[in-house]
Amino acid sequence: MLRALLWLSSAFALIACGVTHFAYRSLTDGLTTSDALGAIKKNTPPHLDNSVNLLLIGLDSRKDMNGNDLPKQFVEDQLHAGSSKIGYYNTNTLILLHIPADGGRVTAFSIPRDDYVRTLNGDGSSQGEYKIKEAYANAYTGARGRLAAQGFKDSELESKSRDAGREATLATVQDFTGVPIDHFAEVNLLGFYDIAKVLQPITVCLKHPVKDRYSGADFPAGKQQLNAKQSLAFVRQRHGLDAGDLDRTRRQQAFIASVTHQLQSQGVWGDLSKLQGLFNVVKKDVVLDSSWNVLDFAQQAPNLTGGNVEFHTLPITGFATRQGEAVNLVDPGTIKTIVQQAFGPGSPAKPDKDKKPSATVAVSNGNGITGLAEKTSELLAEAGYTTGQTGNATPQEHTTVTYGDGAQQAADDIAARLKASSPMHSSSVQSGHVQVTLGRDYTPPKAQASSGTDAAPSHTPSTLPKSSGPTVEGGIPCVN
Repeated sequence: MLRALLWLSSAFALIACGVTHFAYRSLTDGLTTSDALGAIKKNTPPHLDNSVNLLLIGLDSRKDMNGNDLPKQFVEDQLHAGSSKIGYYNTNTLILLHIPADGGRVTAFSIPRDDYVRTLNGDGSSQGEYKIKEAYANAYTGARGRLAAQGFKDSELESKSRDAGREATLATVQDFTGVPIDHFAEVNLLGFYDIAKVLQPITVCLKHPVKDRYSGADFPAGKQQLNAKQSLAFVRQRHGLDAGDLDRTRRQQAFIASVTHQLQSQGVWGDLSKLQGLFNVVKKDVVLDSSWNVLDFAQQAPNLTGGNVEFHTLPITGFATRQGEAVNLVDPGTIKTIVQQAFGPGSPAKPDKDKKPSATVAVSNGNGITGLAEKTSELLAEAGYTTGQTGNATPQEHTTVTYGDGAQQAADDIAARLKASSPMHSSSVQSGHVQVTLGRDYTPPKAQASSGTDAAPSHTPSTLPKSSGPTVEGGIPCVN
C-alpha cells in the first residue's frame, strides 16, 4: 500500500530542480508527522555506512486518521475490502528500502506479513512471538487501554495509540533485519486509493487472467490500464494465486515499478497540478517521520525512479501453524546476514546490470514426466548455470527452489524462469548452489514426454526465457 512514499519522494526531486521556496512550502505545509523513530533511538542498530534506510508501512486498516470507520458503502463498493471491522491495525505491507550513500541502484526488501518472529514494543520489551504484521496491532491495543485509563480521548487517544504501534513496528523490523531505520512512511487503504485516483490510469501486466471475489480482481492476461478501484484490487489479491501472499508481494513490487516507470516516462514532475494533487492526498492520508528533511532527501530521490529499484522478498524456510494460525517460518540469522550484506559498506553501489548470476544447480524430478530433470538442467546450463546432479524426487505439487549462502540472486532468477514461488534459503544446500525440485505445476515450454522416471525425454522443450525476474512489457513488469 506504499506506492505513496515513492511518488512523494520522487516529487521532492522537483524541489531540488528549481521550485520556489513559496511553492515548496505550499506543497509540504500540513504534512502529518510522527516522533516514533525518536522513541526507539536507544535500541537502534549502528549504521553500516552513510546510506539511508526507509521503511514503508502499509496498514490494512479501514479507518481514517482519527480512528473513525470509513463509510460502509465506500469500503464495500470502492475498496472492495469487506467490513470496516476487518484488518484492524495489521501492517500488511512492509518494504525496507536502502539508498546507497554514493548513489546507484536502490535495494528494496519486502518482508512477508506472515513471517513468525519475535515482536517488540517501542521500548525494546518483547511482545512474544507473532506474525510480524501483528506488532503494530499488539502495541496499539495495549497502549489504547492504558491511555484511555489516563483520560486521553478521541483523536489524541488514536494518535498516541498509533504512535505506539509505529514504534513497535520499527523496533521489530530493526531487530529482525539488524539494520537501522532512518525514515518511515505509513499509509492505509484509503491513502492508496486516493493516490491511485490522482495518478490513474495505472498500467500493469499479468501473465494469466485472474478473477477473485475477495479482492474484486477481474483482469485479463496481458498489459492493461487500471483505475483506482482496480489498482487496489490488483495489489490486494492473494486468493487464486499460486504462491498466495508471496505472489501478492510480487504484485506490490511490480506496481511500484510500473508507477515509477510511468511517472518518469510521462514527465509528471513538470505537472504542478498533479503534484499538488499528490501532496494534498499525502497530507490527508500519509504519516511521515518528523525527522525527515525533504530538502536533504531530494538529492537522493531520483534513485527511486526510472526503474532504479531492485526488489527482493526476504526468504522463508517453510510453513507451519502457530497459535492456531498459518505462519511463515524464518531463520533470523539468515535474514540479518542477507540484509546486512546487501546494505553494508561492502555491497556494490552500482552493480553491473549485464553480469549474470552464477551457481551450480541440481535438479530433482518430482513432477513425474520422464526426463524432465535432465532437460531442465540442460536449459539452465544454456542460461549460464553450472550443471549439478539430476535425479528423481518424491512427487510433489509445487516446484520449489532452495539455495545456499551466496546464491540468492541465482535462485531468484531460476525461480522466475521456472515460474516457481519465491526461493528459500537452506542450510542444507551447499554455498553457491541451488536445488530445484520440479513439481506437478511445472510445465516445460513445449510438449513433454509421457509420465515415468527420469530417463531421456522424447520431446525437446524450447529454451527458457532469458529475463531474470518478472517478464517486462515495455518497462512494465508482468507478474502472476
